[in-house]
Amino acid sequence: QVQLVESGGGLVQPGGSLRLSCAASGIIFNIDAMGWYRQAPGKQRELVATLTSGGNTNYADSVKGRFTISREYAKNTVYLQMNSLKPEDTANYYCNVQGLLISGRFDSWGQGTQVTVSS
Repeated sequence: QVQLVESGGGLVQPGGSLRLSCAASGIIFNIDAMGWYRQAPGKQRELVATLTSGGNTNYADSVKGRFTISREYAKNTVYLQMNSLKPEDTANYYCNVQGLLISGRFDSWGQGTQVTVSS
């Protein structure tokens, strides 16, 4: 199966930056889409940004112009560059990857990485 390993979360002051990484491992035939979602305490998980294999991106309105999603194809890794962070960006961030294995399709989630924006 596919395993996702996330890194890059932490504590940052408002206005600061962080870069999240998510590496997918396994015998992956093809990746159709990679994305980031977040969940704050007491709230539902929400989409932050997604990137398709064709290069199409989709961002939540709340992060447009501040966050950038990108992918390193050779390493099956997706990144989320987060700039101008706000306290309301505080959440647990989850990576999601969808694609195809030799054995069939997969839809995998990472374990989550905490981002805290506070002074």
